[in-house]
Amino acid sequence: MTTRISPRAGEPAREEDLIDVSALRGAYFSLIPNSEEPQQRVRFGTSGHRGSSLDGSFNERHIWAITQAICDYRKRAGTTGPLFLGIDTHALSLPARTSALEVLAANGVDVRVAPSGQFTPTPAVSLAILDFNRMHAPGPLADGIIVTPSHNPPRDGGFKYNLPHGGPADSHAASVIEELANQHLAEHCKRVRRIEVTRPLASGAARPYDFLQRYVVALSHVIDLQAIRDSGLRIGVDPMGGAGVMYWEAIADRYRLPLTVVNANIDPTFSFMPLDWDGQIRMDPSSAFAMQALTRQCSLFDVAFACDTDHDRHGVVCPSSGLLPPNHFLSVATDYLLMHRPQWPMAAAVGKTVVTTSMIDRVAQARDRRILETPVGFKWFAQGLYDRELAMACEESAGASFLRRDGSVWTTEKDGIVAGLLAAEITARAGADPGLYYRTLSATLGSTWSDRIDAPATRHQRARLSNAKAEDFQRLMLVGDEITQVQTRAQGNDQPIGGVKLTSRRGWVAMRPSGTEDVYKIYGESFESNEHLQKLLCDAGSIADRSMADANR
Repeated sequence: MTTRISPRAGEPAREEDLIDVSALRGAYFSLIPNSEEPQQRVRFGTSGHRGSSLDGSFNERHIWAITQAICDYRKRAGTTGPLFLGIDTHALSLPARTSALEVLAANGVDVRVAPSGQFTPTPAVSLAILDFNRMHAPGPLADGIIVTPSHNPPRDGGFKYNLPHGGPADSHAASVIEELANQHLAEHCKRVRRIEVTRPLASGAARPYDFLQRYVVALSHVIDLQAIRDSGLRIGVDPMGGAGVMYWEAIADRYRLPLTVVNANIDPTFSFMPLDWDGQIRMDPSSAFAMQALTRQCSLFDVAFACDTDHDRHGVVCPSSGLLPPNHFLSVATDYLLMHRPQWPMAAAVGKTVVTTSMIDRVAQARDRRILETPVGFKWFAQGLYDRELAMACEESAGASFLRRDGSVWTTEKDGIVAGLLAAEITARAGADPGLYYRTLSATLGSTWSDRIDAPATRHQRARLSNAKAEDFQRLMLVGDEITQVQTRAQGNDQPIGGVKLTSRRGWVAMRPSGTEDVYKIYGESFESNEHLQKLLCDAGSIADRSMADANR
């Protein structure tokens, strides 16, 4: 296994670690991508297109091409309502929004954006789409664009499209948009409609929409905020310099919560972030390295949490356990919600990805709920949440969303804000923080040990692993045990998982390439011990390295 932890992981960033914002934005406008170079083409991963202007993979022409492709797709789909456009705090997000508005305005799209100076969390865009479509049914449908690379490093940009159901574009929509965008890119954007937009609101290219107030007011329909307020809990929040900084202050004010924002800085270099496992700056609330600033303060709070840059992921910190592994909190959240949301439809299942802990399966079985297991990517859950066929959905990478308290749809995107507030509700109503809650849960249902490791991989190696075939992994062993199941497709919807999952009687491992960075991910879960888990991960790394080595032959 080739994982190497940087000796500086968890340390404060130095001047030489920071991006040159001017150079990054300059390259966005000046560098023309080569459409014949695979790494410079448009590629929709698990959630939109990501890249860096410095690499020729996220530049002005990419955004023109993708936005025109979205306009083309909207026309085909008959989507004629407004388009809600949000951005996060990455350095490339604002210029990309301007580029998108140039194309949207030229195509006559009715665009809604936040007031000047405000950023927009991903779940707030999802809620805006759903609210509009609910209030105007059966009228013209709304959709959305969110300019964000999520937790990726500061040099990256991201651009994703959300359908009228409020969630990420499904596989069909993503493939159509990707193909159309690459056609526009190959034609040097000659068929892209565009007009210059300097001041979106003043010019009429977009209309203002108060994402913040509408989201904050609606929160009481999802979380028992009165229980949190009455408990007197000390709550800490780290927005990680992301789009929700202003949201937390508004939430605390409206609901009179004893909530402290430990870092309200917005800085496109993210100079306040500790370095992640590989020495890069990455706003990942599930990373023990990236979360060190908050975990050092955990004794000051009864519960604390953080969100990534677009606030669709969460990290929970407890006095009892420090940073709670995402799988632990998702298991706690599943158990608590299934017991404390009596108005949820009983037929609604629990959605989880193929690499998320099997503890959730045990919880669901104990609470008499079905499990729907899918590939990685929240797009697989959006329609189920919209139709209320799913009560909640979660990903191992610290992403989750769930229904409102009355059983109606909330957001069909991951929502780090409600996940964090749920940790506070659990602490208030259960009388124990989520770390203590998990200990009780595992004592009842049996312990598991899980982890994820990221390791470097080239584009060719990632492609090899993504197209893994089940027969390539037959007759292998996992820590001396026979492999009882080889999965390259998810059990819940029979879709490719973009890698492989191997199960034995004492645990499982999975290997899949990242859709956004030059790394692959190794997941493992042991039903026996942490020592056994480490052996599983080691075996999985060796298996993955052998498999990907074929990519260089």
